[in-house]
Order: sequence, then C-alpha cells, then structure tokens
Amino acid sequence: MLLDVVHTVLPLLAPLVDEVPEAEDVKAGSIAFLLFILGLVAVALLGWSLVRQLRKVEDARKRGVYGGEPETGDQSQDAARPPD
Repeated sequence: MLLDVVHTVLPLLAPLVDEVPEAEDVKAGSIAFLLFILGLVAVALLGWSLVRQLRKVEDARKRGVYGGEPETGDQSQDAARPPD
C-alpha cells in the first residue's frame, strides 16, 4: 500500500525538484576525455599482460611443468592429426 502511494506521488514531485540544465551548460570536458584515454590504456596494458602470462603457461605446459609428459614439436602436430 505504501509502495503504491510512493509510486503515485513520486512522479508528481520529480518535475518540481529536477532541474534540467541548458544544452550549452553541459559539456564532457577535457578531464573526462583524459580519463577515457587512461581507461583505454589500462585495458590495453591488461590485455598485453594477459597474453604474456598465457604464453608463459603454454610454454610451461609444453615443458611438462604441470606433471604431464614434455612435448616435442612433432608430438603436438601428430596428436592433432587423425590416424591414417
């Protein structure tokens, strides 16, 4: 019941307190652009670091660090090829 009253009264009160700025008063600014560029740089660095770590893990797996047999270059290609 109280929720119904809030849903009824709130739309009536919102226009009284919600002041919309003029179009010329709204701008993103150079600080927002700088933060956007810094965010892009951060994502690029995280992606670069992830690729490096995944390459290290793949190299360690091929060397048998995780308990499997060390792979040679011929074994990985033979495993992917179906038997004749």
